[in-house]
Amino acid sequence: MVDVIAKGTNELYPTDVLFQTPYWAQVKSQMGMAPMAFDILSSETWGDVLVLIKNHCGHKLALVPQGPEHAPAEDLYGQYLEDLSLALADRLEPDVAFIRYDLPWKSLYAEEMHTQAWSAFPEARIREMRMNMGTRLWNLKKASTDMTVASSLVVDIAGSEDDILGRMKPKTRYNIGLAQRKGVTVHMADSDNLADFYGLYVQTAKRNGFIPCSMEQFAAIFRCKFGCKDGTNIVFLLARHGRDILSGAIIGISGQRANFLYGASGNIKRNYMASSLMHWTGMRIARQRGCLSYEMGAVSPTPDTTHPFNGLHRFKAGFGGRIELRSGSWDYPLNERAYRSIQNAEALYNELGV
Repeated sequence: MVDVIAKGTNELYPTDVLFQTPYWAQVKSQMGMAPMAFDILSSETWGDVLVLIKNHCGHKLALVPQGPEHAPAEDLYGQYLEDLSLALADRLEPDVAFIRYDLPWKSLYAEEMHTQAWSAFPEARIREMRMNMGTRLWNLKKASTDMTVASSLVVDIAGSEDDILGRMKPKTRYNIGLAQRKGVTVHMADSDNLADFYGLYVQTAKRNGFIPCSMEQFAAIFRCKFGCKDGTNIVFLLARHGRDILSGAIIGISGQRANFLYGASGNIKRNYMASSLMHWTGMRIARQRGCLSYEMGAVSPTPDTTHPFNGLHRFKAGFGGRIELRSGSWDYPLNERAYRSIQNAEALYNELGV
């Protein structure tokens, strides 16, 4: 069984998961969410969890961003989530429609995903059957979309800089050197440069066909206090050539892990390979600040040309990392009628891309 005890978000334990820190609770509070924190009491695992209460489609929902951090044995995933959900439900307001977990745990299909085309991945109904094995209520649902990416490229930045460069593909090392020979430089920036970054970010969104975040979301990242007792920090980089800003990156650091949160690149001088040099600079800074890994974010699970993230796979895999295959986002409905209403609204949103 699992129980939870409420506590202040400033009492969350130190962690390598940025999205489970007091700093991230501040950021999301700035965005209108209500953060809560709970100690987890369980014989299967330990730790605590940050929960974000959000108003959505006329209802309230509880989001658990990349948490809980510590996973039980794989054959207990579903039972543990059911017990945790029921314990949380007793502490949440009665009008919360469902709990959505963005699980950082290893995917139950990791082995298959490493060897098969992504299109062979089981449909949601099959995944739900496996996740609910051993549960009492059979109530865990696969979310229609993942809150954060389920397949992420993580680069080991332990050892010397020569060690890290040696693990990269020759083409990536060449592109880093090419950017330097072209005169590209990468500098630390601050919140005064957010407008410059956001302009590039909007160009990136238009070029790649995704819906951009608001400027307010980026501003919240810099309004909140980081570098305090939770060990978080933000690194903001801009790559320039002469007067032109070619690319930018916002990197979050928590514990011994750096997370590439947001990236942007312009439409000019793309052959100058500024993004390659920018990531290498980010890795060097993260390493100087005690990080052992640098998470680059979304990639296709395999180098499959039919996957929408295949281009990201080609670029990021050049840095010599490993692909972490995670379980993605799962819902535990508390109000079935309200949950179906939200599901329908999310399906329409995904279909229309609005």
